[in-house]
Amino acid sequence: MTGHDQPKRPVTVLRNPQLTIDEHLTAARERRPGYVSLSFNTIAAFNANGAMPHYHATPEEHAVIEGDGLLLIDSGGQYLGGTTDITRMVPIGTPSAEQKRDCTRVLKGVIALSRAQFPRGILSPLLDAIARAPIWAEGVDYGHGTGHGVGYFLNVHEGPQVIAYQAAPAPQTAMQPGMITSIEPGTYRPGRWGVRIENLALNREIGTTEFGEFLGFETLTLCPIDSRCLEPGLLTQEERDWFNGYHDEVRRRLAPLLEGAALEWLNLRTAPI
Repeated sequence: MTGHDQPKRPVTVLRNPQLTIDEHLTAARERRPGYVSLSFNTIAAFNANGAMPHYHATPEEHAVIEGDGLLLIDSGGQYLGGTTDITRMVPIGTPSAEQKRDCTRVLKGVIALSRAQFPRGILSPLLDAIARAPIWAEGVDYGHGTGHGVGYFLNVHEGPQVIAYQAAPAPQTAMQPGMITSIEPGTYRPGRWGVRIENLALNREIGTTEFGEFLGFETLTLCPIDSRCLEPGLLTQEERDWFNGYHDEVRRRLAPLLEGAALEWLNLRTAPI
């Protein structure tokens, strides 16, 4: 499958016929200490398949990764030390200007919610509009929730909190310190491509004022967000600062664990914009 109105210029990406993207990721996870299983079936979706939020490739139905476009990879694992869930966009060839705008808009939603400060006990569905605001501002929306609770070596989708305006703001959805929640806005253009960027974040105490206790998010996921999918000129200075600060932390935490080509890749993908 090729990108929408894109030239059919082949790009070599994981073309080993013996291994799918899913199998590559699973094999990599199995080499890590404490790994037990996947936390859900890997979603690896190129261009039009990415417009289906829960797409799963099968031997009977899958795309050939060639030409230009966006590869969406949503994956996670169960480890003795916790449960993971992450989504990243991978550029294949040269993404179009419209694809870059979509990725940048979604990133703005991630940043907006990641930077938010809110009263302890706020009902989690009420936070949804913070992530959607930069996306709604362009007349765009997405049909799934922005975030879900994640268990600790338990369910990858686990309440009581859920960040989705479609959900009832019930008392049990109150945000409390120590909760882990996904932040994953998206944009989906049927038959063309889909975009989603996802981090996990921890509710942490910010402080207490005369108006009560306030919480914020500490981003737990440490993985570069590929700037080749973005249009940096659409980001504000505050958003650039968040993005570069996030990559500084990713590099600081991961660089001591890597060497050779992997370290070179990390340094390249976390370079400031």
